[in-house]
Amino acid sequence: MVRDFDLLVIGSGPGGQKAAIAAAKLGRRVAVVDRPDMVGGVSIHTGTIPSKTLREAVLYLTGLTQRDLYGQSYRLKEDITVADLTARTQHVVGREVDVIRSQLARNHVSLFAGTGRFVDDHTIALREVTGNERLLSADTVVIATGTRPARPATVEFDELTVLDSDNVLNLQQVPRSMVIVGAGVIGMEYASMFAALGSKITVVEQRPGMLDFCDVEVIESLKYHLRDLAVTFRFGETVAAVERHARGTLTILESGKKIPADAVMYSAGRQGLTDDLGLDKAGLSADRRGRIKVDEHYRTEVPHIYAVGDVIGFPALAATSMEQGRTAAYHACGEPVNRMHDLQPIGIYTIPEISFIGRTEDQLTEDRVPFEVGMSRYRELARGQIIGDSHGMLKLLVSPDDRKLLGVHCFGTGATELIHIGQSVMGCGGTVDYLVDAVFNYPTLAESYKVAALDATNKIRQIDRLRD
Repeated sequence: MVRDFDLLVIGSGPGGQKAAIAAAKLGRRVAVVDRPDMVGGVSIHTGTIPSKTLREAVLYLTGLTQRDLYGQSYRLKEDITVADLTARTQHVVGREVDVIRSQLARNHVSLFAGTGRFVDDHTIALREVTGNERLLSADTVVIATGTRPARPATVEFDELTVLDSDNVLNLQQVPRSMVIVGAGVIGMEYASMFAALGSKITVVEQRPGMLDFCDVEVIESLKYHLRDLAVTFRFGETVAAVERHARGTLTILESGKKIPADAVMYSAGRQGLTDDLGLDKAGLSADRRGRIKVDEHYRTEVPHIYAVGDVIGFPALAATSMEQGRTAAYHACGEPVNRMHDLQPIGIYTIPEISFIGRTEDQLTEDRVPFEVGMSRYRELARGQIIGDSHGMLKLLVSPDDRKLLGVHCFGTGATELIHIGQSVMGCGGTVDYLVDAVFNYPTLAESYKVAALDATNKIRQIDRLRD
């Protein structure tokens, strides 16, 4: 039976887009279904791209990173409005949507505007904006519908004063005060942005700490910076109720504390967008968080239906979603493909930013793996002084036995870029000696690798000398 397409993708976010283009490059007939206002997915419209653009606008307009050089009162613009912040965001989002539309068109991928649901395991009903329905059939289907912010049923969201991470970009003005519920990645990114803008931020988190998968020293540094920006942390606390009043919100904690603020933002995890897919018609189901189970090739329980990106759960990052999409398309098309590398960099766009790869000191200690620490601080680097970042640092965790890198942890300006040097050395099985012998451009932040490598090898040498 000849179907309309060889491969049909539901969702045009990072995972869906890369799956579609990879299959098209292999000569397959490919289609993508997505809402006309959501081409590029959540990543481009309410997630990664707008939030990171907003961060750049905040850093630029507040002059925050220049204050070590020009004094604590330095600001590029005194009264920063939401319009100042969103102008840059809208520009970037518009450009990115154009790029994606162009890539799909250039690769002859058919883009259908609307929403899709399964009629059977090979057929998708496309509901167009007009309300019309038409059927599209495909040999292979890739589900890449992504997620939405999870909303506690007990909280009344008005999207003006009580918001989730999707609506926060629609704020009418910069709030003077804000409660952020949840100290996960998204919560901490927005906490640092609004704190930089001068908002009085209170972070409420049920757990005893935040970002516990990161290096302890890095998190301590981040906490110090945020407290310096007048952020208050309420760890081990649960929200009992959020009241909306004419003059703002009142967040009541189970401990009895009451926190008045202009706005409350919930960052309580995310929910897979699978409710309206008609998964049962295709012989599939999702868990209570709307996530779909897949195997190592991103195949669901129905072998010709794949799922990629946030809808399959952890790690739910744009970068990993792209690779999942490409891998799934190759497998579906019978093209040889290597499994995704276990070494995945993590980037957290707080202010300052955090990035790491490999294991933390705590994980290595728990696994009883010996390691030596090599440290480099930006204030010791000429580039650190030039850019005015005296707080940044790079930490290498090195095996004293085979001298390989076990983990790289970076905090400060350019951390998410710098981490890829460590990733390359680790991925290629290199040792700390490569970094000791390598010549780095001067002055750069990359030079921190050489400084940290020398620190680690000097410590290892001291131990070896004592044994001689």
